[in-house]
Amino acid sequence: MLVDRIKTMTGWHWLTLFAVIALAWAALFAMAIPAEMRSFSRLYGADFWEALCTVTPDAAGLVRLFFMWALMSAAMMAPTALPAFGTYDDLVGSTGQGNFGALVSGYLAVWLGFALVAAGVQMGLTQIGAVDLLGQSQSPLLTAGLLISAGLYQFSALKEACLSKCRRPISFFMQHWDEGAWRNGLRLGLVCLGCCWALMLLGFVGGVMNLAFMGLATVMMILEKLPDIGRWLTRPLGYGLIGWGLFALVGAFI
Repeated sequence: MLVDRIKTMTGWHWLTLFAVIALAWAALFAMAIPAEMRSFSRLYGADFWEALCTVTPDAAGLVRLFFMWALMSAAMMAPTALPAFGTYDDLVGSTGQGNFGALVSGYLAVWLGFALVAAGVQMGLTQIGAVDLLGQSQSPLLTAGLLISAGLYQFSALKEACLSKCRRPISFFMQHWDEGAWRNGLRLGLVCLGCCWALMLLGFVGGVMNLAFMGLATVMMILEKLPDIGRWLTRPLGYGLIGWGLFALVGAFI
């Protein structure tokens, strides 16, 4: 069965999706090269990538931040939706209807909207000194608030409802199949947003340009959407985040 799944994921539409994910991660890697390796970063166009990481209090700075968050969203969230994309592709093959590209486009459109909001939040937090120029929290209270909020959200009814749809994509698509690929993509994106927005905002805790932190978060979000694994992960992850947040809160007053 695994071999059959791999074979079905070698079409041009899948290869295009994998290329987008790989390029997004490659761009993030280029942007995250530390200062002592800037000579190496000339291979990627150091001035361009370094400018993307520079936060300035103007419209140009917001545009750069939006582009950075858009790359992060594509790199981190598209992999979490691969099981749902695969289910949709199977349905297209069996029914002869549907549009894989429109579905993925609708999904990514939702995360582009998230990227715009996150960029605005980062700009505001930077201007008040709550995060540094690399997007990492400089306030123990902000860190604790983000961690505890994300931990509590793990136990919410909305999180559970969204996860249930992500874990059973065939039921989700059959319920809304007649609405078309684009609207199904938007619905899937919104459901995914409901699952992951709080975890994505933890980038302000680990640093939005911290590739190790982003990679770990991506793996956790992928596992959480798998039905046989995710049900054992959601609540322990919530307890862990709350504990981490309480530790940060206590540290703020010591």
